[in-house]
Amino acid sequence: MPDSITTIGFDADDTLWQNEQFFRLTEARFTDLLKDHADTENLPARLLAAEKRNLGLYGFGIKGFVLSMIETAVEVTDGRVPSSVIAEIIAAGREMLIHPVEPLPHVKETLEALHGTFRLVIITKGDLFDQERKLAASGLGDYFNAVEIVSDKTVATYDRIFRHHGDGPSKSLMVGNSLKSDIVPALDAGSWGIYVPHALTWAFEHHDKPDSHPRFREIIDLGGLPDVLQTLGE
Repeated sequence: MPDSITTIGFDADDTLWQNEQFFRLTEARFTDLLKDHADTENLPARLLAAEKRNLGLYGFGIKGFVLSMIETAVEVTDGRVPSSVIAEIIAAGREMLIHPVEPLPHVKETLEALHGTFRLVIITKGDLFDQERKLAASGLGDYFNAVEIVSDKTVATYDRIFRHHGDGPSKSLMVGNSLKSDIVPALDAGSWGIYVPHALTWAFEHHDKPDSHPRFREIIDLGGLPDVLQTLGE
């Protein structure tokens, strides 16, 4: 174990627990709701465009997703979307906000193995209330020394968090499923980045792998994290 690593940051959604699958299921439900009212062939692209357009206003998370679905429904129906469809979209959002939390494989045993040896920090985007709810429902909160729920993940974000909760980016490591949000900005801040791919990743989070970066690693699931930590610095 390299002595230089003192702090490990973890993304939450689709790194510690399932998340994107519920967005995909709700999007399918959204398409079904609109099939009798509009051409749904380009609906996913229209919805994604609305989500990207609204990130600066609503931020990341379910509430912004629901508002973007409503906006898209109004747009693609030229304002003729029935109120019953809007009600169904709101209901779908509520269901997402109360859905049980499902930790991913090997998460608990990995956190148990690392807790007490490293400072563990959750670094996640999204709605404050929803992320706090999911953390409480996950049963994983006691493993972490700190929780940072941020509006976005940038180089400055990782620099600030790893200086505040650790010994700076160079002695820190970020683990996550998003190359764009979890890995690349953390590497640019000077930390290590451990990529854990998830079967479902939002299109907004896609990015080329920084394979040539000396501090980039990839593992199949979180169960491989303790072993890869042993190889850092070799």
